[in-house]
Amino acid sequence: MSAKPRGLVRAAVDRAARWVTGAVGGPARFQVIAILACVLALDAADKGTVGAVAVELKESLGITNTGLGSLTAVSSASAALAVIPVGVLTDRVRRVRLLAASVVLWVLAMLAGGLADSYQWLLLSRLALGAVSATAGPTLSSLIGDFFPPGERAQVYGFILSGEMLGVGLGLLVGGDLAHLLSWRAAFFLLALFGILLVFVIARKLPEPARGGQGRLRPVGHRPAAERCAGTPPSRSDAVHFALQGRGVEPDPALVLRRDPARMSMWEAGLYVLRIRTNVVLITASAVGYFFFAGLRSFGVLFLDRQYGLAAAAVTGPAVLVGFGALAGVLSGGRIADHLVRRGRLSARMTVPAVAYLTTAVFFVPALLATSTATALPFFLVAAGCLAAANPPLDAARLDVVHFRLWGRAESIRTFLRMGAEAVAPVTFGFLADVLGPGGTRSARGLQYTFLIMLAPLVANAIILLHGRHSYPRDVATAAASGKPRVR
Repeated sequence: MSAKPRGLVRAAVDRAARWVTGAVGGPARFQVIAILACVLALDAADKGTVGAVAVELKESLGITNTGLGSLTAVSSASAALAVIPVGVLTDRVRRVRLLAASVVLWVLAMLAGGLADSYQWLLLSRLALGAVSATAGPTLSSLIGDFFPPGERAQVYGFILSGEMLGVGLGLLVGGDLAHLLSWRAAFFLLALFGILLVFVIARKLPEPARGGQGRLRPVGHRPAAERCAGTPPSRSDAVHFALQGRGVEPDPALVLRRDPARMSMWEAGLYVLRIRTNVVLITASAVGYFFFAGLRSFGVLFLDRQYGLAAAAVTGPAVLVGFGALAGVLSGGRIADHLVRRGRLSARMTVPAVAYLTTAVFFVPALLATSTATALPFFLVAAGCLAAANPPLDAARLDVVHFRLWGRAESIRTFLRMGAEAVAPVTFGFLADVLGPGGTRSARGLQYTFLIMLAPLVANAIILLHGRHSYPRDVATAAASGKPRVR
């Protein structure tokens, strides 16, 4: 390449970098968002890889759809068990160190999986992998809450959750191609290498923020640099709380905290956050959404292979294209919700996910019934985008209704139920596909029926979120009142 084309490429890259850093609020914010997104990307790439190498694993180890689903299920189940103590640690220790240590253990578990010479060994490595990946949920939630103001959290969550979408795409594309060219083991080893690099980045580039919003990263130009770390309390600095003013919304006196939540036991904290009505609705919606997503992630590539008769290498192309639809959805969902909140739509973080889930179900039906890739792909794109768009507003809303000293433990409870749903999903999808799929192992009929049946919970999600939007303003006001100086 001559000097002039190289200069044009470099200029284009520089412009793109300036645009990205400007969109997130400056280089310091971009660094934190990128690192947290990479954590989610690594975990999602691992799960996506299992789905991408499904055909190779089935042929190599001679397992059924149920056995394939179990590889993801045991990982999610062990994560569900480990996440409760992790939530306690998140509220009490340095979160960056906890996160770095968990990635180190994750790398060791991934290497063990790549060296597995039997299905039983691989299953045990997935069990260990899930136990250490449980750290991501509570620690990231707590860090996001302390790094970014409440009014921007849905949009910021969109940027960070894009790592999850990119990770799934990486697992499907790179993992699938490596499995086709070399073996499924090579895909596992490559992810372990990425994990090693991520450990060094976390240790050197991710700061530990002060709790309670005192270490928030303000957008460049929002405040002088000297004031950038002098954040305000969570109850005073976002559009959600401004939208509450003048509406006569009073906190629930029975839920306003009168003691330091950091001193609450896990049992006390768990009972408290489960008394917050909106939080229960959000936890349920998140668990149901990830239940469907886990089944789609585990069997989506296999469905494309069986439904359209694509070669193994060709399956990942449409799958990755659908992944870009999901990426667009996750980046837009939070932005739309935050924009509506600033326009006075106080419950937008509830209504936007509700509409997204309903639209997902509507567009998945023709996508699953289509008989050609060209016909199905546009419907899959929209459905995947809407499914992903629901997550950023949901995650931001959970921080809105919970006291900041309970974020880690509240997220551990949510992650416990989410991981439980993710553990059940692959086995449930695989079992139903085996039961409903006459016509041999090459038939897609069983998976088609299974996906259609599992759209019903997404519709139910939309209904409960629309109902739950009525309790959201009062629960936000309660969390804000609990954040005021406490009686010691």
